[in-house]
Amino acid sequence: MVHVKTPYVISATDFDAVIFDLDGVVTDTASVHAAAWKRMFDEFLSRHAAREGVSFRPFEIETDYRSYVDGKPRFDGLRSFLGSRGINLAEGDPEDPPGAETIHGLGKSKNAEFLKQIQEKGVKVYGSTVGLIHSAKKHGLKTAVISSSKNCAMILDSVNLSDLFDVRVDGVDSEILGITGKPAPDIFIEAARQLQVEPERAVVIEDAVSGVQAGRAGKFGRVIGIARAGGREALQDNGAHTVVEDLSEVRVAGDLEATEPLPSALDDFDTISRKAVGKRPAVFLDYDGTLSPIVETPDRAVMPEDIREAVTALARHCPVGIISGRDLKDVRDKVRLDAIVYAGSHGFDIAGPKGLKVEDTVGEEFLPFLDKAEQALSRNLGSIKGLLVERKKFAIAIHYRRVDPDKVERVETVVDEVAARHPELRKSYGKKIFELQPQVDWHKGKALFSLLRTLKLDREDVLPFYIGDDVTDEDAFRALKGRGIGIVVRDRPYDTAAAYSLKDPDEVRRFLVQLIPLCRRSS
Repeated sequence: MVHVKTPYVISATDFDAVIFDLDGVVTDTASVHAAAWKRMFDEFLSRHAAREGVSFRPFEIETDYRSYVDGKPRFDGLRSFLGSRGINLAEGDPEDPPGAETIHGLGKSKNAEFLKQIQEKGVKVYGSTVGLIHSAKKHGLKTAVISSSKNCAMILDSVNLSDLFDVRVDGVDSEILGITGKPAPDIFIEAARQLQVEPERAVVIEDAVSGVQAGRAGKFGRVIGIARAGGREALQDNGAHTVVEDLSEVRVAGDLEATEPLPSALDDFDTISRKAVGKRPAVFLDYDGTLSPIVETPDRAVMPEDIREAVTALARHCPVGIISGRDLKDVRDKVRLDAIVYAGSHGFDIAGPKGLKVEDTVGEEFLPFLDKAEQALSRNLGSIKGLLVERKKFAIAIHYRRVDPDKVERVETVVDEVAARHPELRKSYGKKIFELQPQVDWHKGKALFSLLRTLKLDREDVLPFYIGDDVTDEDAFRALKGRGIGIVVRDRPYDTAAAYSLKDPDEVRRFLVQLIPLCRRSS
């Protein structure tokens, strides 16, 4: 008989957030880190043994890595292992070159080896973890990723996962904020603080003993350990509430039942038409990735002319709006249509036909802090080749898509330093973007209903549509549940709160064209 494991259920009513470790939980970078540590330590230990006239004893991954290095900040891991061998090295300073026999020098050697391995071999992603993240967001749970590594941003970017998390606390943050490494709970507590949730209302998912110890020390509501290659008892003995071999064994409440594949909005248009009977459609869209393709720099995100024609024709018969993270002026300049409503900066700044203009007063008080942050970012990042600091009215986007990977850590360090000086702002993430935004509880779902109220469309006889391609659009999809129709634009399946899907901007165009007769009949 085949034994079927009973999945552990994360209840969206019992918890508000899930915090994921990066290495070994989201990505299989733990093995790459271990190999990089071994190569660096073995080279150093060989030189040390020859110099001291003692036998060479290599660094062992199964014992030394797991006991002294795994899950700890880079320099803490170095000190811990060297201390176990009775070796004392000078700290050195950040200017020490790779190979220098100091803590900073060996740390640089290890990091260079790690980056080399990542660039040559890539990064493996655990699909079950990505599925759980999407499921958590579908059910309204906030998500965070933590890592002791300073390469967290580069790793997430390399596998296109940067925008999956509401909060990220990594080795760069730890250094700036003075966060003590695991098994201290500080990094998880900081993630919970940035998520604005209490630790007892958050789930921690870890694969390292030190991480499990940290989760329990922080009094988190649930600590789930992953024993992919054994070690179940060690995780249990050190405080894991639940231990699984893979996150396919974990579900979010309401996700246990088998669900039908998400239908295509084009293929299932007859069903959508029936839902619209007796109602006036109102259509709201994201811009990047929905009306334009995702490109290297924001200035290249041009809406194709045939999509512009479809939006123009649709706007003659029903209300049409665009909700974008772009600045209001920027998105208006990209779309260049007078007959539609625009909500820039995620809805803080609204303008449209007939002089309609509403600025959310909450955002105004943050403008002086954004001005100061922009000046500091431009001053400290201006020399980095390929970097773009884009000032929007209510946000600052730091684009590093064209920056050398080994410079990303420097970029994040500066962003973190600026953010630390301005607690009125919060750091968020996109596809190779850091962004500083006002520290307020605001998202696209709230922006959508703010826009509906502004346009006097928050009525039972109006059927709102929202079409978007990003994780940030999930808030809008959830807000429309039971009230309107959410359509996700995606090129691969993942769990979503949307009711329908489209593959790309061209399918968005075809759907908008199909909507025109429907809107014409109701106008």
